Amino acid sequence: GLWRAALAQGPSRPFLTYYDDHTGERVELSYATTDNWVAKTANLIQDELALAPGDEVALLLPTHWQTPIWLLACWAAGVVASVGEDPAAVERAAAVVAGPDSLGDALACRGERIALALRPLGAPFQQVPEGFTDYAAVAPSQPDAFTPYAPAGPDTPALIADGKSWTQGELVADAVDAAERWKLTAGSRVLAGCGFASRPEIRAALTSELAAGASLVLCRNVDPARLPGRMAAEKVNARVASLAGGGGGERVNASGTGEGSLGVVPVE
Repeated sequence: GLWRAALAQGPSRPFLTYYDDHTGERVELSYATTDNWVAKTANLIQDELALAPGDEVALLLPTHWQTPIWLLACWAAGVVASVGEDPAAVERAAAVVAGPDSLGDALACRGERIALALRPLGAPFQQVPEGFTDYAAVAPSQPDAFTPYAPAGPDTPALIADGKSWTQGELVADAVDAAERWKLTAGSRVLAGCGFASRPEIRAALTSELAAGASLVLCRNVDPARLPGRMAAEKVNARVASLAGGGGGERVNASGTGEGSLGVVPVE
């Protein structure tokens, strides 16, 4: 419901603009394009992987535009996304989704294993890792619309992170509260360099933006020299920052990491 409300504010609006300063890659996804990717991925989860609400998917993915796609698809399908480096989560998961640097850890999963090449333009692996299914080879053929067999509700388990679990209702309430606290609006363009491996990162760089219908400029392998020009070109007016002590005394951090809780602060 939170996603649909944000989508309804304007499907053609940018949802996520992604930069990788090592590869020079830039990807821009509108809300409509993101919705298409989420639908295809949720269909993959529900039909190809045969996962049902309550099943757990371990996400071993870095800062990348495909990571929030997988989080949203898991929640659309009603399955639980577990994030962070937790070997126990990988072992118990019904499926694991891994990038190139996490394939070794993903082998501990006895369920389905999906590999993402994370190459520019979503290109597939040149050689598929043994024991894995290439996401780029199976996702494009999935339907463009998604209808869950068992729609998720507020009490549906949604996320395991930092050793704790959250339901969908708890994620939504938390996102709305954060968006209001950080004064996010549909016109907010939020710069982030963090990943999605913890609850504070997911709150600051995904769910709070959805609650406001805002958009995200996600940067990997950040080159600090490029940030001022990028922020101006992308009309960035807020950024993920480390909030010292979890409250006031904001200390802006270009990578979105550091001590204290993450939040979103205005760009002066």
